[in-house]
Amino acid sequence: MDAHSRGRADEIDPADQWVLNPQTGNYELRLDRSAGQPQAPSRTRRPSSAAPAPAPTEAPVPGQRRRRAPEQTGTGQIPPQSRRKRKQGTSRKKKVLLWTGGTMAFVLVGGAAWGYMLYKDLDDNIHVVDPVGAQSAGFREGAAFNVLIIGTDKRTGEGNSGYGDKNSPGHADTTILFHVSKDRTNATALSIPRDLMTTIPECQSKQPDGTILTIPGQRQARFNVSLGQDGRDPGCTMRTVKELTGLTVDHFMMVDFNAVKELTTAVGGVKVCVEKPVNDKKSHLKLPAGESTIQGEQALAFVRTRSSFGNKSDLDRIKIQQQFLSSMIRQMKSDETLTSPSKLYDLAQAATNALTVDKGIGSLGKLQDLAKELSGIDTKNIAFTTIPVIDNPDEPTPVTVVPHPTQAQQLFAMLQSDTSLTEVKKQQQDAKNAQTQAEAALLKGTRSTASEVRVDVFNGSGVRGAAQATINWLQNEQGVSRSTNRSNAPEKAAKTTLTYAPNQADQARKLADMMGLPASALKPGTQDAGVREPMTLVLGADFKGAGVPVTGPAKAPKDLEKLAADKQVCAK
Repeated sequence: MDAHSRGRADEIDPADQWVLNPQTGNYELRLDRSAGQPQAPSRTRRPSSAAPAPAPTEAPVPGQRRRRAPEQTGTGQIPPQSRRKRKQGTSRKKKVLLWTGGTMAFVLVGGAAWGYMLYKDLDDNIHVVDPVGAQSAGFREGAAFNVLIIGTDKRTGEGNSGYGDKNSPGHADTTILFHVSKDRTNATALSIPRDLMTTIPECQSKQPDGTILTIPGQRQARFNVSLGQDGRDPGCTMRTVKELTGLTVDHFMMVDFNAVKELTTAVGGVKVCVEKPVNDKKSHLKLPAGESTIQGEQALAFVRTRSSFGNKSDLDRIKIQQQFLSSMIRQMKSDETLTSPSKLYDLAQAATNALTVDKGIGSLGKLQDLAKELSGIDTKNIAFTTIPVIDNPDEPTPVTVVPHPTQAQQLFAMLQSDTSLTEVKKQQQDAKNAQTQAEAALLKGTRSTASEVRVDVFNGSGVRGAAQATINWLQNEQGVSRSTNRSNAPEKAAKTTLTYAPNQADQARKLADMMGLPASALKPGTQDAGVREPMTLVLGADFKGAGVPVTGPAKAPKDLEKLAADKQVCAK
């Protein structure tokens, strides 16, 4: 902020003459008003080191919008208190977290010494959309929250018109639901496949002319059309995610193609690893076997390719994007990024230029609030995973997928109960501590095998088909062959209960483990049962689905693939 902009041309405070020299990345003192000032940081996009790649026929990353030209700020200055020498490591504690999605970027920007005009410059970059009916209560202490990261396939923007369908309205092609735990110790990044068949609920969208458009709901629709299609905005995608997962989405962030190119360039490249050499003629991605550092067009090609890894499906591309984002997180948090003023400024410019967010986080100050909520999460406790799916059974030759009938609901239940994919043991211990000693004692002891469990299942939940769905799950996935559907219970039950005889305690503990039953659901009898006599399981109103633990699972579904953000994985 110079003297002219402050209205103090005749009384210039020397402290206000500290400016950022973008050539060196250092702040310099300019006391002489007649002295030349360092050139203000340019908004011109930095060219990539790789040549632009022609688009493959399918491309699932973010779209771009045009914004007003930013104000000229002249010199970037810092308040006098920012010049005080800080202890080593102090700036790391003052971080701004800026999220980009699609190829979402986890950006931790250090340094509290931004001048007012620099701050305003970055703040003006952010594009805000206020979905109809969206409500944000901020970040409440002791409450988990969810941020939806959306990358669209819209092709507008510098250098992106050649990427395939340039007329796309901007679908939700790469989507990640980022769940942050209530104690802020861990987070789960849940990828949602674009070709997932789901229900899109009715929603309202504010149109460019200010009118409110009501868009009818749609059953058995691809998830990616929850945005863009028929005028749907990010608020419609937020509602679709809630319908699918049962989780309320508190905020959203949406980004463009250039986010990948510019963010990777701003940090000096991102390390990736491939098991075999790659020469993809569709995306023009060319990499040797082993580790490489990529940025710009090459980084965009890496996250867009479908022809180089796995079985060339969108599900395999999601894995590649997760590996890329894990590496991006590590690079953002590295010392070489956090201690470089020039990198931090470039990074902040690139990120804010790329962001479209909801009103609840629609300013740099509110993004700083988000940063504070996330600053204590270790990368080893950020887990990437994908909704478990199966091929769509309604298609003769499946090209779409549907949620796995049991594993998807188990995973959703974990997030609903705020159970970490990386701190399971701690969560289990906390749950046990919450139980009374008498209840906990019921779960102590030996377990029988699944084949030894005998149980009759009654439906008192009010959910049609709940008993049969549970039987199918017990028999087909858990190996409890001696289970029987006894249809409806005599009356509806508020809670699920398991009644058993003293000599069936081993079976009861085994079934409780499978069902995720709390000790309070176990009802021991006083007399032993016959050798072939079954236990009695009554499903109550707390029943959430076959195989979905009543209290939320203590561990992730079997065979769930996940990746911790602190791990380097080579793409196959």
